[in-house]
Amino acid sequence: MPATVPGLLCPACALRGALAAGNGPPVPGAGGHPSVVRPGSRSGDYELVAELARGGMGVVYRARQISLNRIVAVKLIRPERLARPDDVRRFQFEAMAAAQLRHPNIVSVHEAGEWEGQPYFSMEFVAGRSLAEVVREQALSPFKAATLVKAVAEAIHYAHAHGILHRDLKPSNILIDTEGRPRVTDFGLAKVLADESAITLTGEVLGSPSYMAPEQAGGRSHQVDARTDVYALGAILYELLGGRAPFRAETSLATLKLVLETAPVAPRLLNPRLPRDLETICLQCLEKDPARRYPSAQGLADDLGRFLVYQPIRARPVRPPEKLWRWCQRKPVVAALGAGLVLALGLGLAGVTWQWRRAESERRLQRWNLYASDMKAAQVALKENNRGLEPDPGVAGH
Repeated sequence: MPATVPGLLCPACALRGALAAGNGPPVPGAGGHPSVVRPGSRSGDYELVAELARGGMGVVYRARQISLNRIVAVKLIRPERLARPDDVRRFQFEAMAAAQLRHPNIVSVHEAGEWEGQPYFSMEFVAGRSLAEVVREQALSPFKAATLVKAVAEAIHYAHAHGILHRDLKPSNILIDTEGRPRVTDFGLAKVLADESAITLTGEVLGSPSYMAPEQAGGRSHQVDARTDVYALGAILYELLGGRAPFRAETSLATLKLVLETAPVAPRLLNPRLPRDLETICLQCLEKDPARRYPSAQGLADDLGRFLVYQPIRARPVRPPEKLWRWCQRKPVVAALGAGLVLALGLGLAGVTWQWRRAESERRLQRWNLYASDMKAAQVALKENNRGLEPDPGVAGH
């Protein structure tokens, strides 16, 4: 069932629950969900205070850890997800991946566990808002946007250095704390770089379409690497600079098609006051071919750092001939048809020009022959002293 429809089960899960009803304990998430968690209830050592966020995989609560009397954030998997083993493993992997990272710009995980059959993990509580909320309320200056993305890129490079890909970077997964620092969270789609026995299978599309790299949108999971997160960082920077994501359509499928086939609109067309160097950095992140992007998140952070101190950046803008060539590579059928049409027009124009020149040459030759004939007749007339000979009117004046 769609993740946006809470509480519903697919037919397979419903059948499992019905079959299990008379044969022992209910199947979690199928025949009988764990106790519904509401703010004010307790989950082990945690007293849930208020719901902070809800996603397709889990729900995040503001909570009080009773034993230490401190405020934390607790994430619990949504009950209907318990019937899907892959979702449970993905949830547990999120806790494991985030727990390995200790960085000032990454939300740290305190502990993970299970309560009444429902997995959970606790994190530090970040007082503030998400970057998505900040952008909706006010436009950021180019330098503020570059500063924020630089800090996030350094945090993501740290995660990559520890073998963790995020794969779901977007403004709503970046919290801005009370000091204005960005904090990366939600490693629910994370992947261990060295682990090829992944939960994600080739052909499976996971992530947020508007911030998803083409190789991710195309389900080519074997091509997903650090440059996939670099693309998402570029998409975030694009939204901070232009006020909207690089690709967004009415449906997710239409958005994925844009990601795969269409070049993003130049940010300076959305914001004419945008520095050209910052636009160049952003567009290099959004290259369709991973080999043309920054090779690492640190490379992006370094170029943003050069921009912030007015030093020359390493990225170079794409020239019009190269843009045309890349467009032809993305749309070979349209390019071939266009080239055929241009060739046909060119050949037609060349044929018409050749015919006109041939006709003009024949006309000149005819006039020359008439002129020569006139001159010969004049010479004969002079010899015969016939001064009353009239010239041919067709060559008069030539």
